[in-house]
Amino acid sequence: MPTRRHAIADDLRHQISSGHFAPGERLPSETQLATHYTVSTSTLRSALALLQSEGLVEKIHGNGNFVRRPLCRITYTGGTAALAPWTAFSAPLRMTARTTNIEAPNHLTALLGVPPRTPLTEILFTTHEGKAPHSLAYTYVPHDLAPAAPPLPEQIAVGLADRCSAPSEVRERVSARLPTQEEATVLRISSSLAVISLIRVATDATGRVVEAALFVLPGDRADALFTTRVAEERSPKA
Repeated sequence: MPTRRHAIADDLRHQISSGHFAPGERLPSETQLATHYTVSTSTLRSALALLQSEGLVEKIHGNGNFVRRPLCRITYTGGTAALAPWTAFSAPLRMTARTTNIEAPNHLTALLGVPPRTPLTEILFTTHEGKAPHSLAYTYVPHDLAPAAPPLPEQIAVGLADRCSAPSEVRERVSARLPTQEEATVLRISSSLAVISLIRVATDATGRVVEAALFVLPGDRADALFTTRVAEERSPKA
């Protein structure tokens, strides 16, 4: 027998799929919905959390709950040595970049192979589809390889190429996890929606890390594709 929160989620899901609530439309307030379904606010919020985890509803702090507009599903294509992280995506998205000079925190020292407090440049890329945030990418480069001024996204790859040779090795590690509260807030997703966490590290011929990128891709709108091409083995001629 379905619980009350599942029954409420089923009813709201039907209203969304039938067009009673249109994409982008604000749902009635949580108080109004709780009164309508004769449940507590906590039960109502639990039902909404189910729809948020499915990508049907998004909660915008201070504005309420809205029917999520369908976001395009992108595919991250692995195995590329390009320094610009956005070139790995299958669909064009509007991107903003914020550059900050930092000292390497403990969780980055091993990843970049640098001592604690080493000067780094952090570039936070936020992709958007229309007005909706889509995904995040944190890129870290040694301070001496970073652009002198906050760049446009398309200028970052050029700046890195001017300062270092092409990477000789690129390692990519993919895992699934729950978002941090900050990530969930920025991306307007439920904290129970799994994200694809992809860490990409590029090194030069000397073994120095020239770029480390940490992608946060919500699971309801992203895939990762890695293709291995195997050369056909030819039998020796008699």
